Amino acid sequence: MGAMFRSEEMALCQLFIQPEAAYTSVSELGEAGTVQFRDLNPDVNAFQRKFVNEVRRCDEMERKLRYIEVEVHKDKVHVPAVKDMPRAPNPREIIDLEAHLEKTENEILELSHNAINLKQNYLELTELKHVLEKTEAFFAAQEEIGMDSLTKSLISDETGQQAATRGRLGFVAGVVQRERVPAFERMLWRISRGNVFLRRAELDKPLEDPNTGNEIYKTVFVAFFQGEQLKSRIKKVCSGFHASLYPCPPSNAERLDMVKGVRTRLEDLNMVLNQTRDHRQRVLVSVAKELGSWSIMVRKMKAIYHTLNLFNMDVTKKCLIGECWVPTADLPNVQKALADGSNACGSSIPSFLNCIESDEEPPTFNRTNRFTRGFQNLIDAYGVASYRECNPALYTIITFPFLFAVMFGDLGHGLIMAMFGAWMVIKEVSLAAKKSNNEIWNIFFAGRYIILLMGCFSMYTGIVYNDIFSKSMNIFGTSWIVPYDNETLEANAALSLDPKDSYIDTPYFIGIDPIWQSAENKIIFLNSYKMKLSIIFGVAHMIFGVCMSVVNYNFFKRRYSIFLEFIPQVIFLCLLFAYMVFMMFYKWVAYSTFSEDIAYSQGCAPSVLILFINMMLFSRTEPEGGCKEFMFEGQGTIQRVFVLVGLCCIPVMLFGKPLYILFSKKKTHAKPEQSNGNVNQGIEMQEQTDISAQPKPEAKSSGGHDHEDEPFSEIMIHQAIHTIEYVLSTISHTASYLRLWALSLAHAELSEVLWSMVLKFGLQDHNYIGAIKLYVAFIFWSLFTLAILVMMEGLSAFLHTLRLHWVEFMSKFYSGLGYIFQPFCFKTILEQEDNDD
Repeated sequence: MGAMFRSEEMALCQLFIQPEAAYTSVSELGEAGTVQFRDLNPDVNAFQRKFVNEVRRCDEMERKLRYIEVEVHKDKVHVPAVKDMPRAPNPREIIDLEAHLEKTENEILELSHNAINLKQNYLELTELKHVLEKTEAFFAAQEEIGMDSLTKSLISDETGQQAATRGRLGFVAGVVQRERVPAFERMLWRISRGNVFLRRAELDKPLEDPNTGNEIYKTVFVAFFQGEQLKSRIKKVCSGFHASLYPCPPSNAERLDMVKGVRTRLEDLNMVLNQTRDHRQRVLVSVAKELGSWSIMVRKMKAIYHTLNLFNMDVTKKCLIGECWVPTADLPNVQKALADGSNACGSSIPSFLNCIESDEEPPTFNRTNRFTRGFQNLIDAYGVASYRECNPALYTIITFPFLFAVMFGDLGHGLIMAMFGAWMVIKEVSLAAKKSNNEIWNIFFAGRYIILLMGCFSMYTGIVYNDIFSKSMNIFGTSWIVPYDNETLEANAALSLDPKDSYIDTPYFIGIDPIWQSAENKIIFLNSYKMKLSIIFGVAHMIFGVCMSVVNYNFFKRRYSIFLEFIPQVIFLCLLFAYMVFMMFYKWVAYSTFSEDIAYSQGCAPSVLILFINMMLFSRTEPEGGCKEFMFEGQGTIQRVFVLVGLCCIPVMLFGKPLYILFSKKKTHAKPEQSNGNVNQGIEMQEQTDISAQPKPEAKSSGGHDHEDEPFSEIMIHQAIHTIEYVLSTISHTASYLRLWALSLAHAELSEVLWSMVLKFGLQDHNYIGAIKLYVAFIFWSLFTLAILVMMEGLSAFLHTLRLHWVEFMSKFYSGLGYIFQPFCFKTILEQEDNDD
């Protein structure tokens, strides 16, 4: 939990690794995932770096893997998930893996080419069979019509040139795609001027394209013509329309013999195709078992070589030097990873790291778990915390679901949300294994613990509001009694209950008394109650945010800001707005219907809002009927003092810090320098075996949000902006918390309207028709409840709660000007690539 309170301490380290141990050492660091490397060659082109050839080899292996994966998915072969994540292969295994991938690719390529050739032959034989069968039907139809012997003698084979020259008819037969037939006919008509007789017949079953595997529909045609010149034109048209021409004998006996031979060849070819398909399936199944492991290994190799390109070579070309940010708590793990990398390759010279000092702002690293990761993501979405700055995520775990529940207070709706969150939490392992591309589902699943807590807190506030699907629960018995008899109740539609005579001394056990559900002034009561609650929670939340700035001032050694910024800010906030909260509580305690003093009776209770406005404007409102203007003696004087003291805090906030920085700079320039620096500051290559003895970088005094090094005019401008923003924001932010009241009231009223307009419709009839109406009404009521009250209202309350934390709470102490710590981690790299895919 210490890492959640403030980001972890980071150290800038130099790694000194022997070239032969560089690959294995970086591999171990990638498995550990605790190091963020810096690029020491920012001006070097990516194609001129040392390990660019290794990266290209990895790219080539990735290309082969992609081809293999496409072929595996094309045949619908199941690729099993990788259970044990393989490590990056060592340099010797890389050669074997590369050779194995090339062999597998060549084998699949050969199988694919052979299958395409066989399918092409099968397609051609199938088309030839259909041509022979359809032309047989053409000639049989002509014989049935009664074609004379003279016409028969004019028909010859399309290969018989002598017959064509003697004036006999020639013909060509083939197949063409069905969608090209109309254009094909028109073109034949145009080139022959109507002297071509075309017969065609569509194939009933589609054929398979050898290259793509798609279904294609074709048509058999026979074109009769006369003359060698027309024959060549027809063939050119057929070539242009990608029509396949096949030989067709003119005699019936020759066609029958040819059909028998084609069918025999088709049967033999079909047998060969089945054997080829089975062999291909066996090869792909064996490859699919290793495909996941190969892909992970290649991606790890590529990541290692990309990281090694960030290193720099020393002058002697015998050592690789790298720089990285490391959490100080993980320094022993990094040292162990370097030792394991050196031992894995058998290097005689050990690798080591050396912590160095730097003026650069370190990255921000908050160590999280499955529960806290969602809340940390909410804060990082606004802005990553500056280095070692106080982290709001720790407090957001409680304040976020609580403020959400104030707006979403309903026991029934909170139960639905809590059940949904609990289901995702219980099934998180199996749900996480099912990687989904649905962004909405991924957002819900990432915030499953937030949804669970929001639902649980909403159930609590629903009990406090005594609200479950817009209805109340009378569990502990009401504290009100009805003093009227039955005749009076029957004669009057509405009666008033006097708290003095109708209220028992013991209040309802928890929350709102259920009798308010039947009161006509329920909205007026809840309106005042929830509005005051929102102001109380808002002021408390803002005061807590201002107090959190003390933690940053103390840690970054800017304790002068505690006296010149924090104390004036908290005094200004407390004397004005915390005092208004005090008046609310005092009004609840001091004024009562049981009071014997008329000035403190129920009717004389003053408006807190009017008192606050008069306090700020130094005005008065004369009371009526023996009531007092103020709640207690001397309140007017105290209020004037509070306003004056609050106004006096503004100049302190405006001029205090700039003047202190100005005078402190003058004193610093007046002192002579006492030291010339450390003579060993520039020495880097010194082996240190004791990690605890290495120097650790001190926390910067700026915290990422100070302006001490700027000129006085710039400091004054920044301070004026901050002061004006704080003074105005105390008013606007307090009013902004009224959204707690508005959304809570709107949610309750929407729920009540849905009950009275939909579900109550099914409760009006007490016969069998009423049962049907209730069944239909319940369906619509449940759908509207889930869609509008749970989903839409829940999303609205979530966004408003997010705004209250980002703007009203975090602006009091949080700068968010840092950058996230992104370690070199194989797990993160693989997950990111899978999400991109």
